[in-house]
Order: sequence, then structure tokens, then C-alpha cells
Amino acid sequence: MNPASGHAGGQSANNPDGDGLLALLGKVCGSDNVLTGDDAARYGRDWRGQYISQPLAVVRPATTGQVSAVLQAASAANLAVIPMGGNTGLVGGTLAEGGLVVSLERMNKIRAIDVRGRSATVDAGLIVADLDTALAEHGLRFPLSFGAQGSAMIGGALSTNAGGANVLAHGMSRALCLGLEVVMPDGQILNDMSDLRKNNTGLDLKQLFIGAEGTLGIITGAVLALMDRPVVHATAMIALAGYEEGLTVLNRLRRANGVCVEAFEVMPRSYFQQMSRCAAAHASPLSGDPALTVLAELASSSPTDCAQGPDGTVPLTERLTTTLGDCLEEGLISDAVIAQTGQQRSDMWRLRDIAPELSLGVRPVVAADVSVPVRLIGSFSSSLEEALAAADADALVWMVGHLGDGNLHVVVSPTVKTPSNLARIRTIIDTETVRHNGSFSAEHGIGVQKLTSMMAHKDPVALDLMRRIKTAFDPAGIMNPGKVIPTRSTSGDAAAERHPEQQATPHPEKEIRKA
Repeated sequence: MNPASGHAGGQSANNPDGDGLLALLGKVCGSDNVLTGDDAARYGRDWRGQYISQPLAVVRPATTGQVSAVLQAASAANLAVIPMGGNTGLVGGTLAEGGLVVSLERMNKIRAIDVRGRSATVDAGLIVADLDTALAEHGLRFPLSFGAQGSAMIGGALSTNAGGANVLAHGMSRALCLGLEVVMPDGQILNDMSDLRKNNTGLDLKQLFIGAEGTLGIITGAVLALMDRPVVHATAMIALAGYEEGLTVLNRLRRANGVCVEAFEVMPRSYFQQMSRCAAAHASPLSGDPALTVLAELASSSPTDCAQGPDGTVPLTERLTTTLGDCLEEGLISDAVIAQTGQQRSDMWRLRDIAPELSLGVRPVVAADVSVPVRLIGSFSSSLEEALAAADADALVWMVGHLGDGNLHVVVSPTVKTPSNLARIRTIIDTETVRHNGSFSAEHGIGVQKLTSMMAHKDPVALDLMRRIKTAFDPAGIMNPGKVIPTRSTSGDAAAERHPEQQATPHPEKEIRKA
């Protein structure tokens, strides 16, 4: 087996043994659910068209038992297995050259909803947004919110430990998972589908699979923690001079509203400059050209926060207005606009959610998702901009992110788009991130894209332990090989070499405005 190449040794679909394997998979899942050749091609392409491969075959099981049988067959054939959910990843985590893609798209059922216990038991192939829609009738929600939630699946979200806009209030995916069902590489089924909030019976095995990107086994089911569905949102766009002021405003909002503060998304000037170059341009409701724009959102289901007054206002919005008004008077912010309707709220969120579209016309780009300690985010941003300007004065650079948890998405479109220069730009980003005590991967995962970064910056002891765990769980190395954990020989940006990255009217008075 050659993990670095992304596939194991074993059978070919063009020889009798390969034909026998495909026939066996057809008996397990139905022949219509075993795809090869052109029928399998779309599973070998990520949604941005940046990582292209040709799977040996694609199999689409419908039950956990079928997944078990598939893995038993793949293990016997020593064939690489690449689990796939919605295929919305950004780092080449489903690159599948010569391997067997196991698509969970048919495993899309809600097994149970426990309204009183605030949990849901679901198949791994359930689309994140579909779960949330089904929960609405019960006044509940699954509070994982990110741009791809309309196509991303629960198993993929857990396998990459997805984050998103609501991490500030509810944490990453691993914080929302109570239990897992996992099929191991040899076909054994780990049943850890507990809905317990406290369980100290030894190692918490589910946490090893969350964030492992399918390298240890295939997640087929999960028990998820649910929250009350907000009855009211209070949403505002805020103009600030810098990150320090932003953190001060965030902490003021937290002090006044506690866990009601769900999102505090930051969009620097460079983000809107790139937006203006695109067909995707949208106008900000703020006046002027602020250094930073923040989208802040509070949410609550509490009657105390949601009861309408005689003038139609609700306490949650009033508290937001009061806090921002105080910040405006103190000079912490220069402008703020509060949404008055659901459409205005949607328009504000569209400015943030449009982020993936901004690189469409300038690919390939280097797209990094990094995090640094919140206290250092301003220093990091300035240092990184200076380092990138020194390396390529004419490069397009923009950022967007989640200010409250120190996570910034950095996108660079350099003037020279050779693989070696793209790798050089990523090294600059990684170096500045690590220098600021940060992580070169905050929420998108490692895939193949960041193997070199892992080798260069991850603690060697941690890498050794990861390799030992991988060997213990997957001794034949068939599970999504060549992803997440670099081989000891990893050097240079091999992944990049193969797969390049790719108006409001001004107003003179100080006031908090309604949209």
C-alpha cells in the first residue's frame, strides 16, 4: 500500500478479481448502487474542482449493516476506502484516486427525536439543514451553522469537526455530539450511541473519530445535542476601527446578554474590496469605508427577551441598541445599523455568506483557515498583511472570520500562480500563524492540503501518537489513506504540487440606525 498516493494496493475493476469485488458489492448494496467509470466521475471531483481523481468505484450503502459488509470486502481486498458525505470540503479530504468511495447519501434518515431530552439520533448521511428543518416543528434546532449546511452531511461535519458562525455560543461539532455509531475498517460496528450528558466509563472513543476525516472508520450514525429554537433575533452590522475595539464591543455584548450572543463575524476592508471586484458585489448598509465591519447577532427563546412592547420592540433588540449606542458615544464604533425585518437580517448575512464566491474569478488561490488567541488577532492580522505584501506587493489578499473565537479565513490570489509559489504563500501564512501561537487549521480539516503544514508545525510527539492510533484502529491502512497524518517522508508541498489552491448615505449625527 502507498498511503502517500491516496490509495491502497489490491483489486482493479478491469481484472477478474476486481469484477468479483464489484459483483460482491452489488449483491450487498444493489447493482444500481455500485458506480464505475463516467458514473463515478462526479465523486472524484470536489465542489470547487480543485482536487480531481478517478475512483475505482463508488458504492452507496443504505444501512449500517451494508457499510459493514462493504468494509469487510474492502479489507479482504486491501482496497483503499474513502468515506464521503456531501463532498463540501475544501482540503482534498475525499481525494479518491484508485480507491473505493463509500457515499453515505442514501443513509439520510432521522432515527429518533427526543424532544424532552433535547437530542436527535440520525444517520450520518442526513443533510445538516434538513435536520434543522425537521426540528422546527418541535421548537428545537441543531445549532451548527455554516455556508455549506444545505448540502453538507452530519457524518462529514463530524468527521471534520465543522465549526461555523455559532461556535461562539454552542461550540464546534464535537461539542454537539453525544454518541456515535462507527464501522471499523474490518467491518466491526462500534455502538456508542449514547444520549447521556455524563459518561465517565473510560476513554471517550467518539472524540477520536470526530475530526479524523474518515481515517479511522466510517461514522454511520450520531446522537446530537439540540437547543431551543430562537423566537427572536437581534442582528446588527457595526463599523469599527480595529480588532481591539471589536473585542471590547463583543465583551460588552456578552456582559449584557450572556449566551444570547451567537455570532460576531468580522469582515475587514479587504473583504469588501474583493467583493467590489466580483459580480457578487453587494452594498453594505454602513456609511463610509470602515477598517472592520462586524455582523453581530443575538438570539433567544426566553419570554423575557422576546415579549413585544407597545411600540413593537423586544427587550433583546433594545439591549443590543443600548449597548451599541453606548459604544458609539464612547467612540468604540463609528456606525451601526440594526435589522428591522427578516429580509434585512438575511441581507446582512448574505454579505458574510458570500465569502466562498469571492475567489471564483481569481483561482487558483491559497485559502487558509487559521486561528490565533483572541487577544492576538489584531497583531496577527497586521503582521500577516505585512509579510504577504513583502512577498507579493500586487497579490490580492482578503480575510473574513469569526472574531469571537480567533478564527480567520485568509485568501491570497498571488500574481504568480505556480504550485511552488502557492506553496510559498501558504508557508508565510503558516509561519505567521505559528509565531502568534495559533493553529494552521481551525475548522476545515487537514485532508491532503495541509500535510506539509502538519509535518512542519505539529508537535512530533503528537504526530507519533496519531500514527500509533491510526495503526491500532486501521492496521492495513485502508481508511482514507494519505490524509490528515503525514508520513515521515513528507516534504515539500506535495499536495499543492498535485492540486494547486486555488452604499448607504453618510449621516453626520451619532445614532444607532434601523435598517
